[in-house]
Amino acid sequence: MDIKTLVLALALGNLSLCAALFFYEYESRKRLSMSTWAVAKQVQAVAWLLLYLRGMTPELFTIALGNVVLFAGVALDAAALWELLGRRIWKRWLLPILIPSCVAFVGAWLLGAPPGVRIAIASLVVGLLFLVGTAALARNRREASPLRGFLIVAMAILSVIVVLRGILTAAWPEGLGWISPELVQWAGVGALYLMMLTNAFGYLLLNREKLQGELERQQISDTLTDVPNRRGFYAALSPWMALARRPGQPTAIIVLNLDQFKRVNDDYGHPVGDIVLKAMVYVCKRQLRDSDLMGRLGGAEFAIQLPRTSLEDALMVAERIRNAIASMPVKAERAIINLTASLGVTTIRADDSMVSLFKRADLALQEAKQSGRNRVVQAQPDSVLEA
Repeated sequence: MDIKTLVLALALGNLSLCAALFFYEYESRKRLSMSTWAVAKQVQAVAWLLLYLRGMTPELFTIALGNVVLFAGVALDAAALWELLGRRIWKRWLLPILIPSCVAFVGAWLLGAPPGVRIAIASLVVGLLFLVGTAALARNRREASPLRGFLIVAMAILSVIVVLRGILTAAWPEGLGWISPELVQWAGVGALYLMMLTNAFGYLLLNREKLQGELERQQISDTLTDVPNRRGFYAALSPWMALARRPGQPTAIIVLNLDQFKRVNDDYGHPVGDIVLKAMVYVCKRQLRDSDLMGRLGGAEFAIQLPRTSLEDALMVAERIRNAIASMPVKAERAIINLTASLGVTTIRADDSMVSLFKRADLALQEAKQSGRNRVVQAQPDSVLEA
């Protein structure tokens, strides 16, 4: 397979990928990073087609414009990787690299620079832009998945090969020892081809990995208040249930319920009720440590886990939370809503199950409600509950 056939394969491959992405994005709107990556593939398809037409159309299009468009496509590829991982660096990092690179390449072509010089410039630019994209994957390496680890290594190696092609072509156009110009050319083009494939499949797999992670997070997280839901809270509490069978500091549980929250929904509507819940969670979190965990059990009922906290200290925390909620008026569109909360407090016992633990805490919560609301009640130590 000669180099021109490789260029055609890249052009046709990007065109087929663009067609698939069109129907994928047509069905539903996708996140910005996917749109940026789709545009990158469209731009690259145009660039490879222009480069393939070399010798059949004017060099202004096949060499000058083709390489400039290729630079833009690779820069968009790097931008999409950064956006996928939560940062947009197009204007800050990539434009300062892209614009001088395009000027340098077009200037070399206008001045009649030898093909080796133009190849060197193109290789250095493309390799550098790919390294910028690789740098996005290398962020927070300790939290990276095995897939990201593989892509970091593969893209870094291939980018370095592309850059070395440019350096060797510019510094030693006649070759260096056993390293012939043909070997340098094939190594560079082969690395570029593998880079395009690695980037395409790697990006799609990373995007799928991210979506899968978001789906798993939604299964254990309450989307309104951004705290664990019942399932997520129980999962996080399970190890502490096991630790309660060992000697040491206890783990406390607070069950909290907003008083007369149904009236808020009935009088002001569910959107206002959502605002109230989010404000209440925010206030509670300000009273907690980083190691504490708050979860939503359902409706306006929440649970708080206080690791290594005695019952006396947990009662103090609960009272602090109660005071904070009572002194927090929530501003809604039509009114200022004053809130109160009732709280039941207990600690995990060695013989507890999830059922017995929350039954005991719920009994304390119900006692707080029946005693007039807006108060903290300690679970009775002699409560006998059926698991």
